[in-house]
Amino acid sequence: MADAQIEKAFQKQHLFQNAKVRGGKKVSTKDKRWYKDVGLGFKTPSEAINGTYVDKKCPFTGDVSIRGRILTGKVISTKMTRTIIIRRDYLHYIPKYNRYEKRHKNLAAHASPAFRVEVGDVVTVGQCRPLSKTVRFNVLRVSKSKASAKAFGKF
Repeated sequence: MADAQIEKAFQKQHLFQNAKVRGGKKVSTKDKRWYKDVGLGFKTPSEAINGTYVDKKCPFTGDVSIRGRILTGKVISTKMTRTIIIRRDYLHYIPKYNRYEKRHKNLAAHASPAFRVEVGDVVTVGQCRPLSKTVRFNVLRVSKSKASAKAFGKF
C-alpha cells in the first residue's frame, strides 16, 4: 500500500476532512475517502477504494476524466515517479514493395499508486487532459505478461 504523505506539502483529497460528528459517533477516515467510477467498463481497483494514497492525477481518486482514445501497450520503463513509458508496436504498409515494416511509438502515461506496474506488463491507458509536458494518458488496467521486454509483437 502506498504511503499518503511522501511529499513535503501535506497531501489531502479535496473534501472537507473535519466532518462533524453525526449522532455522537465519529466518522472514520474510510468513510471520508472519495473515489469514482471512470466508466467505459473499467472497474475501480480496491486499492483506490480502501487505500490511503493521495494522487490528484489519479482517474479513480483525483479530478481527471478519461475521454478520447483507449490504447494498449507494453511497459518498458518505470523509472519516473508515478509515470511509466509504454511501447506500442505496429506495422506500416509500403506500397512500392507491397510489404509491411515494423514501427513503434513510445508513450508516457501516469500510473496511479493503486496499480503495481512492472516492466513487461501490458497496460490499458485512457486519454485525459494534459497532466504535464509529455503525459496525456492515464493507466486504467494492468495485466501481467510473460513475454520479453524488447521483442516486437502484439503484446
